Amino acid sequence: QVQLVESGGGLVQAGGSLRLSCAAFGLTFSGRAMGWSRQAPGKERELVARISWSGDSSGYADSVKGRFTISRDRDNAKNTVFLQMNSLKPEDTAVYYCAAARGRFVPVSERTDDYEYWGQGTQVAVSS
Repeated sequence: QVQLVESGGGLVQAGGSLRLSCAAFGLTFSGRAMGWSRQAPGKERELVARISWSGDSSGYADSVKGRFTISRDRDNAKNTVFLQMNSLKPEDTAVYYCAAARGRFVPVSERTDDYEYWGQGTQVAVSS
């Protein structure tokens, strides 16, 4: 059974930082692109960051570009992907979900439909 387990969410003041982690279980992590998405109340789920299966390329939504950084453990030994979030704003408040791409060794995608497995989410709240 595949499980993606997020951690690291919480409450932070505007301008602060958080680092989210996602550990994958029951999944062949190597060769699989990963992503982070978020969903705020009343809004659609948005894929905010994605990283290729090799870790060599990444992409970001315009809303977080320059503030968020996605990474994955270098040798995939720990099956973990991270999201470093800096200069947080109140509009970053949302539930953040980790996602694993559909298939292995495929190009990283910015479309949520191209992600097959999702975590349960971790809440991030940014106060003004």
